[in-house]
Amino acid sequence: MKLSIYGSTGFIGTHFINNYPGQLQIKRDSLKPASNDILYFISTVDNYNIFEDITKDVKVNLELLCKVLENCKSSNITFNFISSWFVYGRDCTLPAEESHTCKPTGFYSITKKCAEDLLISFCKTFEVKYRIIRLCNVLGKGDKGVSSKKNAVTWMINRLKENQSINLYDNGQVDRDFMHVKDVCNAINLICKKGNKNEIYNVGSGKPTKLKYIIDLAYEYTKSSSKINIINEPTFHSNVQNKNFWMSNYKLRSLGFEQKISIEKTIEELSL
Repeated sequence: MKLSIYGSTGFIGTHFINNYPGQLQIKRDSLKPASNDILYFISTVDNYNIFEDITKDVKVNLELLCKVLENCKSSNITFNFISSWFVYGRDCTLPAEESHTCKPTGFYSITKKCAEDLLISFCKTFEVKYRIIRLCNVLGKGDKGVSSKKNAVTWMINRLKENQSINLYDNGQVDRDFMHVKDVCNAINLICKKGNKNEIYNVGSGKPTKLKYIIDLAYEYTKSSSKINIINEPTFHSNVQNKNFWMSNYKLRSLGFEQKISIEKTIEELSL
């Protein structure tokens, strides 16, 4: 099976191509797939675009997706769509299961859930098969353009390596679900090969990890002298996502998935 991959130049897409060479990379100016099996990574990445370009999430996450779908009206196609844990929203029972009701609040979160719904409606109309793959917080080297808003953990570790100060919300007593990008790519590949069609799959470790634990590890690995400032969580941040979040990965494990890289090894790699 060769996948037509949209978004192969992003952080996860690049790692996927490197781990699974020989796939069909679709350029941004080409909307037509080159095979019947599609893997779609194209997306914005956080809820902060609203402050700079209120239309960006809609254009990237919805309008571009619809343009691609125009070329996918065949019952032979299987559309594997990469989504996000953000779609679950703020009031989700933990660990979040695929069947839980989603109540997203931020622009990014809402457009990702809307994209899922549009895809499902499209696929039912044209008898196209689909899989929706919701990713946890993905960590690993090679993530370009990280900031306090985009992959903040990697950004903070980079600052620790440079002995620069960092801000930590609520003393780091925040639970998140983290996974190394290589494990994430392996999970995506497994779902594309063995996952049931017309279903949703979570990709995560299945357990919470406190941000404070990660920062303490990184502080030790980097031998940093950075000052850590303890601050309250900004209001906007608390409005658009859960303080604590992790996902059930039961369905993923039922396919035979095993996580290979621990959070400790992941943080050690990022700290080098």
